[in-house]
Amino acid sequence: QEQLVESGGGLVQTGGSLRLSCAASGRTFSVSAMGWFRQAPGKEREFVASVDWSGRSTTYHDSVKGRFTISRDQVKSMVYLQMNSLKPEDTAVYYCGRCSTTYYYCSVTGGDTWGLGTQVTVSS
Repeated sequence: QEQLVESGGGLVQTGGSLRLSCAASGRTFSVSAMGWFRQAPGKEREFVASVDWSGRSTTYHDSVKGRFTISRDQVKSMVYLQMNSLKPEDTAVYYCGRCSTTYYYCSVTGGDTWGLGTQVTVSS
């Protein structure tokens, strides 16, 4: 059974950086597209970024393009989200998820396996 554990969240000032990590266990990680999603208070969970099984192809929500970078380490079974130039509107609980389909459609179809999330708070 797949398990995902996020870490790396915290409190940061506007313009700062954080690196989120997701430790994955299970047999399908190496062949699965993976994504990062976030949920702000009072809002629905939204797609942030996704990466294909090889790590070579990625997609991003328009609001984070040029600021966030998703990557993965197949040997360590890890997925990362490097977040730079953070803004107050990036404040949310960030979730690592296994895309239910391909990385390309992850923004539409979402994930089918989730971690518990890690809180990111950006102060103005």
